[in-house]
Amino acid sequence: MADAAQRLKSLVEQLLGAPLPVRIRAWDGSQAGPPGAPTLVVRNRRAVRRLLWKPGELGLARAWVAGDLDIHGDLYAALDLMAEFIWERGEDDRTLVQALRDPEVRAAVRGLVKLAGPPLPPAPPREEVRRGRARLHTKGSDRRAISHHYDVGNDFYEIVLGPSMVYSCAYWEDAGTLEDAQRDKLELICRKLALTPGQRLLDVGCGWGSMAIHAAREYGVSVVGITLSHEQAAYARKRVAGEGLTDKVEIRVQDYRDVADGPYDAISSIGMAEHVGSTRYLEYARDLYALLKPGGRLLNHQIARRPQRDESTYSVDSFIDSYVFPDGELAPVGTTVTQLERAGFEVRDVEAIREHYALTLRRWVTNLQADWERAMRLTSPGRARVWLLYMAACALSFEHNRIGVNQVLAVRTPESGDSGMPLRARKWIERERR
Repeated sequence: MADAAQRLKSLVEQLLGAPLPVRIRAWDGSQAGPPGAPTLVVRNRRAVRRLLWKPGELGLARAWVAGDLDIHGDLYAALDLMAEFIWERGEDDRTLVQALRDPEVRAAVRGLVKLAGPPLPPAPPREEVRRGRARLHTKGSDRRAISHHYDVGNDFYEIVLGPSMVYSCAYWEDAGTLEDAQRDKLELICRKLALTPGQRLLDVGCGWGSMAIHAAREYGVSVVGITLSHEQAAYARKRVAGEGLTDKVEIRVQDYRDVADGPYDAISSIGMAEHVGSTRYLEYARDLYALLKPGGRLLNHQIARRPQRDESTYSVDSFIDSYVFPDGELAPVGTTVTQLERAGFEVRDVEAIREHYALTLRRWVTNLQADWERAMRLTSPGRARVWLLYMAACALSFEHNRIGVNQVLAVRTPESGDSGMPLRARKWIERERR
């Protein structure tokens, strides 16, 4: 009798103490759960073993990446329902240890063990980061973390990002396409930095060179772009040459801590500071401050998390840390502003563009799904599944205000107090952009 789905449903509901909001289809063809709901496809018993050995997010992630779990139906709806069911059930939700004190829950776990088959834990998917004993946020560990995320293959990123090759939040004003919105974002940053011909710009975490090219081509500045990814650097240099900008743009494989050829008139840091880490952030801010001329501006574009009631309880998301951004950390925007001010900066403007990132991520997901077979060939099926889950889940997190993204404009104000900023900076930025 094919009844694995019903048994799974009953056991999971017994374990977590709530009705399962999605439908289940099990390896034996059986189905259970709300009709019409998105379907969680449990392809084999190995998926259950993964969850037993690593209950919670990491076990689910391993099963997803390995292809042991799949979702049929609306991916966003399924993730929303699962997030509410597993991760967001409130402060009164029982911990696993507390739950196991309940005889019925212990019986449910025994039932899952019996259903899962042989008890040996499956090996993690090969896409999972293998942890060593290196200290966090040394130059070596940061280089390895960046390589894990960005050295996936430029062809793969072309599928996801599209022609703009910009891997950060776009700016959706009047734009109809992703490329238009990314161009508008780069234009906004250049206006905030008040770039003028002949100035020097340092682009920290330059990616595939889009900001450097835009600033040099449209504003006549000389740009040094730095990245820790050799694949990004090679791609960016080729693009710079193709634009005829080799006299204006230099792309380096270099850590921001090793840049020593300041001063610069302006610095852009777009989607890079999330990799710095809380223990290094003040050092990061001080390094950038020292590289600027008096009156020079920094535009820091960075994802932020919501503050915790008790900040000591903050932990990095296990799926993101193991498969996407190893050693990455998010901080509340207030913490970022404080650290920039401690380094000596005067913060002049903070613009929250959270909803813009949700729109951007949904476009990236659409791009990936539209060329799914090729994406899997260029990387691996597991890697493509990592990016699909990561981007779809992040889109929902931005939409629901679990995380945000902010552009912080800061100035190295000279001792005279003359910041060089107009009295009505926001009006000036918007007027210039039009």
